[in-house]
Amino acid sequence: MTARHLLLAGALALPALFTRAITALRPAVAQVVAHADATETFAVEPPAPWADADPADSLYRLAREALNRDDYRRAAALFAELTERFPRSAYAADALYWRAFALYRSGAEPDLREGLRALAQQRSRYPKAKTTADANALEVRIHGELAKRGDPQSAEKVSKYASERTSCSSGDDDGDVRMAALNALLQMDADRAVPIIKQVLARRDACSVPLRRKAVFLLSQKQTGETESLMLDVVQRDPDPGVREEAVQWMGQIRTERAAAALEDIALRSPDESLREKAVWALNEQNLARSNAVVRRLAESDETPSRVREKAVFWLGQRSSSENAQFLRDLFTRLGKTERTVDVRKGILFSLSQMRGVGNDRWLLGVAADASQPIEVRKHALWTAGEAGVRAAELIPLYDRTTERPLKEHLIWVLSESRDRAAADKLIDIAKNDRDPELRKKAIFWLGQTRDPRVQQLLLDIINKG
Repeated sequence: MTARHLLLAGALALPALFTRAITALRPAVAQVVAHADATETFAVEPPAPWADADPADSLYRLAREALNRDDYRRAAALFAELTERFPRSAYAADALYWRAFALYRSGAEPDLREGLRALAQQRSRYPKAKTTADANALEVRIHGELAKRGDPQSAEKVSKYASERTSCSSGDDDGDVRMAALNALLQMDADRAVPIIKQVLARRDACSVPLRRKAVFLLSQKQTGETESLMLDVVQRDPDPGVREEAVQWMGQIRTERAAAALEDIALRSPDESLREKAVWALNEQNLARSNAVVRRLAESDETPSRVREKAVFWLGQRSSSENAQFLRDLFTRLGKTERTVDVRKGILFSLSQMRGVGNDRWLLGVAADASQPIEVRKHALWTAGEAGVRAAELIPLYDRTTERPLKEHLIWVLSESRDRAAADKLIDIAKNDRDPELRKKAIFWLGQTRDPRVQQLLLDIINKG
C-alpha cells in the first residue's frame, strides 16, 4: 500500500477499523523493523561541516564525502590525517570517532582492531569529545563483531557490559553502552548469548525495562532448549506490562505446542486486551493448525472484544490461502447486513483484498454491486476490489448503473487511483458530460491529481467555456 493510499484514506475519514488495520505491520516487516531497532545505538552519519574558517574544514569535507560514498578505507585515512595535521581543529576530536566508524563499516578484522585503537586514542586525547557516548557504544559493537569471529576477550567484554548492573542515576551513556552490548549478542552463538540474556531478564529494577524488552527480542532469535520456558516465564512474571507484551509477541517465533497453548489461553481469556492483540499476532506467526484455529475462532465470535476481533480478521488476510479466503467470505455472509456488523465486514473486505489469486477480486466486485448492502459497505468493497486487481473497465459499468450519488463519488475516487487509461477516459467523460455538477467537480478535482497529459487541456477547455 502506498503512502498516497494512506493519506487519502485519512482524508476520506474511513472507519477506525480500517485505519488501525492498515497501520499494522505484516509479520515479516515487523521482524525486520525490530531487527533494525536492535542494531546501531551510535551516530552513523557525520554532521555537516560547521567551521568554514577552520584549517581542517576542507579535509573534513573530503573525509565526510568519502564516508557517505561508502569508501570506508579512504574515509578512515582522511579522518586520521585530519587529527594528525590539525590536532587543535574543531573537527579533530570527533574525527577519531568517524575514523573508527569507517573502519568498523569496512569490516575486515585488522580494520576492526584499528578502530578500537582509534577509539582508545580519542578517549585519551579528547576525553570531552561530543561523540564520547557514541564511541562507547561503537566500541562494544566492534567487540561484538570480533566475538562473533571467535575472539574470547571481546566475547568476555560484551558479556560484562550486557549483564552489568548500573544504577539509573548513572546517566544515558551507560544505558546506550549496555544496549549496544545486548545488540552485540545478536552476533554471538546461542550457547554464549542465552546465559547473558537470562541475567538481564532476571532483573527487576525499573531502569532495566528497556534492556529486558530488548532481551526478549534477542531471546526469540536464539532458539535453545531453554527459550520456550524463559519466554513463558517473562509472560507470566515480568512486572512490566510492556515487557510482557513484547514476550507475547515474540512467542510467535517459537513454533511448539506448548507455546501455542500459552498463546491460546492469553488470546481467549486474558483480561488485558493489549496482551490478547499481541497473542493474535503471535498465533498467526506460528502458523500451526492449532494457532490458525484459534485466530479463526476469535474472528467469528461475537464475544471477542472488537479490537481483538479486528486484529484476528486482519492477520487472517495477511496469510494468503484459499482456506482463509473462503472462511472470511463465509463469515462476511454469516454476519448479515445489519449496522452492528458493518465495521467487521469492512475489515473482512480489506483482508480479502490482500489475498491475490484466490477469487476475491470477483467476489468483492459482487459485494460492490449488491444494492441490498449498506452504502458504506459497498463503497469499501469498491475500493478493496480495486486493491485486489479488478480493472477499471469492470468498475466503470457500476458508475453508469448506480443512482446513489455517494457511491458514484466514491467510484470517481477509486477510478482516479487506477493507472488504466480507461479510468482516465471515464473521468474525463464525467468531467465533461455528467448531468450532476457536483460529480463533475469531483472528477475534475481527482483528474487534477493525475499526470494524464490530457488533463491540462481539459481544464483549459472548461475554464474557457465560460
